Amino acid sequence: MTSYQAASSPAYALEDEAWWVQRWVELLNTYRFKKRLERGRIYAREGHILSLEYKGAKVTALVQGTAEEPYKLSIWLDAFSDEDWNYVIDSLSEQAIYSAQLLAGEMPAEIEAVFTANGLSLYPFNLSEVHSKCSCPDPKNPCKHIAAVYYQLGDFFREDPFVLFQLRGRSRDSILDALRQRRQSSAVPSETSLVSEDSGATAELRTASSGLNLQQFWAYSEPLDPELVVITPAETTVLDVLGRMPLPPEDAPVVMGHLKEIYRAAAQQAIMQALG
Repeated sequence: MTSYQAASSPAYALEDEAWWVQRWVELLNTYRFKKRLERGRIYAREGHILSLEYKGAKVTALVQGTAEEPYKLSIWLDAFSDEDWNYVIDSLSEQAIYSAQLLAGEMPAEIEAVFTANGLSLYPFNLSEVHSKCSCPDPKNPCKHIAAVYYQLGDFFREDPFVLFQLRGRSRDSILDALRQRRQSSAVPSETSLVSEDSGATAELRTASSGLNLQQFWAYSEPLDPELVVITPAETTVLDVLGRMPLPPEDAPVVMGHLKEIYRAAAQQAIMQALG
């Protein structure tokens, strides 16, 4: 973890982070009792978090405190209803740029506006909206164990921004599947209308089959309806096929990370261009 190495400043500040990480950082920095968070930041930095996992929309963790047994804690946000999520996904599917970025694993910069337009807020307005519970005897909340996980979550948001959606009740896969289904369903009416309108032309083609030019059989002079095409990023890349790089152990992760970033950006641009 490199998110909170500077202990000289009471604020958890990172100017070069992705915007969704910065929003979480800003949320932590607005907390009034910064000493409690500072103790949690030290705990996280010193490796007191033994495990952290997601169970539905909750984050559960084991944090080693002063007692022999680690403390159990959970953190969660208020999940959106299925109806709210349907409105959000409808709004996302209407914008090709959002679909392209999300399918490429990017968090769109303007995605908060989509939630706001549907009367929702992706991020909590203040830390009191982040619910938490810890088995330690400290009556104050957040205790240093919960605060440690707050900072660890910043690292998780950096690695996977879809964690934010999961805390609001929808997993990455369910959102991407819903977006794909929206695009596929929007293509069905267009396809049906094309079949009905061209039924007469189809009959004529069948009766004139004896005069077909095989060299031009697959030729089509009209532009394709983009709504009939569903585009998704490839599950594997050339990097996956090539496997492990024959480089020194200290260099291979850096080079691989750089190449993966290039592939991710190229995939996003390709999908955006294809979707128009």
